[in-house]
Amino acid sequence: MINQLSWKVGGQQGEGIESTGEIFAIALNRLGYYLYGYRHFSSRIKGGHTNNKIRVSTTEVRSISDDLDILVAFDQETIDLNYKELHSNGVILADAKFSPKKPEDTEASLYAVPFTEIATELGTSLMKNMVAIGATSAVLDLDINVFEVVVREIFGKKGDQVVAKNMDAIKAGFDKMKENLSTGIKTMELEKADGKKRMFMIGNDAIALGAIAGGCRFMAAYPITPASEIMEYLIKKLPALGGAVIQTEDEIAACTMAIGANYGGVRSITASAGPGLSLKMEAIGLSGITETPLVIVDTQRGGPSTGLPTKQEQSDLMAMIYGTHGEIPKIVMAPSTVEEAFYDTAEAFNLAEEYQCPVIILSDLQLSLGKQTVEPLNYDKVEIRRGKLVAEEIPANENNAYFKRYEVTEDGVSPRVIPGMKNGIHHVTGVEHDEQGKPSESAANRIAQMDKRFRKVENIRFNTPVYKNAKHEDADVLFVGFNSTRGVIEEAMVRLENDGLKVNHAHIRLIHPFPTDEVLQLVRSAKKVVVVENNATGQLANIMKMNVGHAEKITKHLKYDGNPFLPHEVYTKCKELF
Repeated sequence: MINQLSWKVGGQQGEGIESTGEIFAIALNRLGYYLYGYRHFSSRIKGGHTNNKIRVSTTEVRSISDDLDILVAFDQETIDLNYKELHSNGVILADAKFSPKKPEDTEASLYAVPFTEIATELGTSLMKNMVAIGATSAVLDLDINVFEVVVREIFGKKGDQVVAKNMDAIKAGFDKMKENLSTGIKTMELEKADGKKRMFMIGNDAIALGAIAGGCRFMAAYPITPASEIMEYLIKKLPALGGAVIQTEDEIAACTMAIGANYGGVRSITASAGPGLSLKMEAIGLSGITETPLVIVDTQRGGPSTGLPTKQEQSDLMAMIYGTHGEIPKIVMAPSTVEEAFYDTAEAFNLAEEYQCPVIILSDLQLSLGKQTVEPLNYDKVEIRRGKLVAEEIPANENNAYFKRYEVTEDGVSPRVIPGMKNGIHHVTGVEHDEQGKPSESAANRIAQMDKRFRKVENIRFNTPVYKNAKHEDADVLFVGFNSTRGVIEEAMVRLENDGLKVNHAHIRLIHPFPTDEVLQLVRSAKKVVVVENNATGQLANIMKMNVGHAEKITKHLKYDGNPFLPHEVYTKCKELF
């Protein structure tokens, strides 16, 4: 029996590859297994190779596996592109329809199974993915009844006959593969899972759910990969809570509309990817100078321009910190797990209102679209804090003077009111202004207002700005990363520790303002620092050098081919240093 399995299904986009992986994974999740899934897909509606790689384990997993146990192939291209991941005892289950050929340089076993033929005999070739699930179940010695509930949930609206037909396809695939197994294939029986109920979700769903829990009731957005699922989730949920989602004509409108809603007192959000954030930059500056709360999600993808819209990258870091013209205070946070994506998004609304500035939630494609097991969320940990939003009656000002919306205060945060509040009238403009919001080009006023705005973020209260796994006072190596690289770093650490190295890990969760003191302490206690990031220039490493120095210790481990890191890549890079 095995306690961990890596399974991949591949074929042409549009022929049910995603749903095949979804049904397989959901069923195993219901049995209590931990899962981590990652989809490789093309930037087109139909056609082009796509695959869904799913890791199944009896213990928690947070990354894609290095190798592959089972490859389910619906075309020869899937075999040619993915076979090198298979270990020597791996199995290829290929549709007999395309007369599959096994590459000469692999020891994995190839079995041609008539997926399409069986499905067609049962009524439609579209059910070939169900036949493939049945064949996989035979190799894993799984009870196919575990799929019935999932199949009914997905196809139940189409009637009992459709559900029955799909289950017949799974059974037929199971039986056909059992015939092959009788000729000597070894099964890969999984150890029993604990049976506990856990969520199985992508990071974008967690972000959307966190927004709801954090009191968000309005979203303005323009569809873009890989952020669209946030909008799609909120379209389904917000109306029932008295909220609304508006699909705008462009990214600029989305950002300014969210600013307007926040100005009106409604917690609001907008979400996009790199190209969309570029268009939002001027509006983000408007949020900064008018001190209007704003929560923005950036799901990073391959750039520049359209770049690699469906591939992994972490190259928006500098843009999120320095992209706006002029200087404004802002907060940039970077959750590293699906759970953190939920809690951090809820907290982002508190920070935006408390510090009256834009808050950017930085994600990446792997975190946003990778589907993984999530422990039950604790909604009691979510609180609503609205900062200096004035709720009590405002006394009348002398001589009918405007309300001092931008009053210069010791902590830099001024009292805030929503429109219509008696005696709260003030001017709002994107040009520099005085305490009442009236335009002012006075040098003294400019200095006072700039200093006031930046005082706000001198002492950000952010829970766990750095996730630390630092048990060594004098580490041989310190790994540093952000967003989705946490899982591969954690796996590489275990291997390196088994080799006798002392390894610490710091994952940066508050990118800006940078948590200099915490990171500096860890850097000083390590002989070498390896910064793991998906970009070509080492943006996080460069930010570290700017803030903590010690450039001579810092080594960049970069990957920018559109694919996520694998654990062995991080392990090997570190071994090269010693």
